[in-house]
Amino acid sequence: MATFIPHECLRATPWKNGGGSTTEIAIAPEGAGFDNFDWRISLATITASGPFSSFPGIDRSLMLVDGDSVQLTLDGTRKVVLNAAQPMLWFPGEAAFVAHVKALTTDFNVMTRRDRCRHQLEKIKAPGKLSRRSTTTLLFVAGAGAVLARGGDQQFALARYDTLLLDADDAQEWRLDALQRSAVFRVDLFI
Repeated sequence: MATFIPHECLRATPWKNGGGSTTEIAIAPEGAGFDNFDWRISLATITASGPFSSFPGIDRSLMLVDGDSVQLTLDGTRKVVLNAAQPMLWFPGEAAFVAHVKALTTDFNVMTRRDRCRHQLEKIKAPGKLSRRSTTTLLFVAGAGAVLARGGDQQFALARYDTLLLDADDAQEWRLDALQRSAVFRVDLFI
């Protein structure tokens, strides 16, 4: 059975360095912590420039949701800018990244433990059709428009920042309807 995760029920946790906060959306196994999760998906709000936490053995993807841009410096030399034209970055969790922001940004973050599973993150549009390709699929509404997700005999109305988690027992074909085009992030988790 699909799990609807309304954004309004999630709580942000401030970072120890004071540079932002993280809102955990979903984690597996349920109740896992940073040392033993298989996968973790969250929203991060960056309010000040500073280093990323190190996560050895973890593969990460970031997708810019809100804000103008985030400049990331890898190992003090390589610079990458996340913005509307280039909103996504994949990187190993042990990489030494420093974020530089001029104003508040919100980023969608996917982390998978390299020896247990892998992930694929992409931005899709609603309305549209969704064919499943993994046992676990997560849909996150990043755009302002509401999205109606229908699969089999299930139907869910998702607003901005709401999430739908689909497991192996859910329909393989889903329809995403929207009155106006809306950005949806799709995460496929391969375990």
